[in-house]
Formats: sequence, C-alpha cells, structure tokens
Amino acid sequence: MDKKIDKEYPNFSKGGGLIPVIVQDEKTNEVLMCAYMNKEAYQKTLKLKQMVYFSRSRGTLWHKGATSGNFQNLVALYLDCDGDTLLAKVHQMGCGACHTGRVSCFYKVIGEDGGVVEIME
Repeated sequence: MDKKIDKEYPNFSKGGGLIPVIVQDEKTNEVLMCAYMNKEAYQKTLKLKQMVYFSRSRGTLWHKGATSGNFQNLVALYLDCDGDTLLAKVHQMGCGACHTGRVSCFYKVIGEDGGVVEIME
C-alpha cells in the first residue's frame, strides 16, 4: 500500500534552491537530459504538465520547447530517497531534447584515455 509523506518535498534547500532533474523518455527509458528546477519551475511544471526548468546560465525559468517547439509533456515525476533529485518521465515532442537537434544530450563518450568522442547517429 502506498504511504503519503507529510514532509515538504522536494527539498530545494539542500542544493541552494535548485535540484537536479533527470529526464527520461517515457517509452524507451533513454536518458534525454539533465537540468535543474527551483521551486517556481517545479510548481509551473505541475500546473502546465510540461517541463519547466531553471536555467543556471541565464538565471531565469526556461519552459522547454517554448522557442523550439520541442516540448516535454510530463508523464510522471519521481522523487529520490533523499528528496533532492527528480526523475521526470516525459513524452518528448519534436526532434529531440538537445539544443543541438539530437534526441538526447548524452551523445559524447569518454574513452579510457580520457578523450571524448561524439557518437554518430
């Protein structure tokens, strides 16, 4: 039986107001990207049922797909055991999650020698 937790989660205070969000394709479970949310982005994500992140480089909210059309529709949101990391299962719209036009942001492999190689699609 599921147990409702009364504590306030996610715990944004541990990461200075930000928590990491691992984003997976709902059908393939492929990891598409990792981003960050603050409390406002989290609340907007729940309200819109689309992913909203906090851009650390721009210092502002970022509604994924608002300019590219590559929206991420929220399917499910999971919280880790410490309450400070999210896993989002999404239905990825458009050509992919990465700003480079790739499906996933994880297309570089680090070899044994420490060199980086791009995976060709």
